[in-house]
Amino acid sequence: MQKTDKIFTLKHRDNSCGARTGSISLPHGTVNTPAFMPVGTNATVKAMTKDWLDEIGFEIILANTYHLYLRPGAEIIRAAGGLHGFSGWKKNFLTDSGGYQIFSLSAFRKITSDGVKFRSHIDGSSHFLTPEDIVSVQACLNSDIQMQLDVCTGYGTEWKKAKQALEITSSWAQRAKKAWLETPEEYQGKLFAIVQGNFYRDLRAESVERVVELDTPGIAIGGLSVGEPADVYNEFLALSAEHLPDDKPRYVMGIGTPDYILDAVMNGIDIFDCVLPSRNARNGSLFTRDGTIAIKKEKYAADFSPIDPECSCRVCREYSRAYMRHLYKNDEILSSMLATYHNLAFMNRLVEEIREAINSDTFLVYRKSFLERFTGGKK
Repeated sequence: MQKTDKIFTLKHRDNSCGARTGSISLPHGTVNTPAFMPVGTNATVKAMTKDWLDEIGFEIILANTYHLYLRPGAEIIRAAGGLHGFSGWKKNFLTDSGGYQIFSLSAFRKITSDGVKFRSHIDGSSHFLTPEDIVSVQACLNSDIQMQLDVCTGYGTEWKKAKQALEITSSWAQRAKKAWLETPEEYQGKLFAIVQGNFYRDLRAESVERVVELDTPGIAIGGLSVGEPADVYNEFLALSAEHLPDDKPRYVMGIGTPDYILDAVMNGIDIFDCVLPSRNARNGSLFTRDGTIAIKKEKYAADFSPIDPECSCRVCREYSRAYMRHLYKNDEILSSMLATYHNLAFMNRLVEEIREAINSDTFLVYRKSFLERFTGGKK
């Protein structure tokens, strides 16, 4: 396999919208799409074992370059055989470049055209990374999909600053591609360039044009779900996705609620990730077909039914709401483990059903039915 080989196969497009099924061919196996990626920031999905993730059916998980660069360090992971050897997860890893984490640490970083200077949130040490460095670090991690370093801007950023961020991101994408093509031949991970442009139609269109011209194996849409209203998210998701090529996988970063996922799929998005299902699980918020439930509530103290009577995951087969509430109220570690397993199993089943609906040209019917029940008729 060559670095620039085509990796996406389109299987079926729903006849009523842009929703599509397909597959992504990666060094550690095929990913069937649409697909949800659990977030394993530190090369582990919190409260989950790799075997549980495999049992649920995930084919790819996300790890974060920024965090792993700082601790334990890319060289240690490289020496262990990359992320796969280090963690034992033998399927695919996508690694975020760390651009969003650096964006979040606005008080501790300085962005220039050359790269980004930042202070570690761990020990305050100073670091400077270029787009080329980020490619090299991700090659050390042996990422199956690696992301370019980008500049993410928040909702409400003025046009001039958004334009400047777009220019830097576009320049960094060109440099990242050159560096990626020069990585050792044995490294076969695929580079994704990132669409930015904030919430300005002209900048989004310009960014899409530049990213498409760059011709990386896949394309990510960034700068969404950063505090904007839902209608603005939908508008700029559609605008960003509309002119992307059919023959490349499309990734929207950082979305994880069923409504946002369904809207993304409707616009032809193939993969997405978010910490929300696992984070919410640790906080006692559990997914059911009829919406989320807060397991700490008194009404579940003697409720011996499963979390979701329609869920067939191992947690719903073996444990009751009453027992889950007991674990949560007593701060038992098992509470986080079982709740996370269930929420992630729920998300994986959601995308399985989405694929089935697309293949039978019933996606919009499925979306409407799912959301009416999940949100209680609000959407």
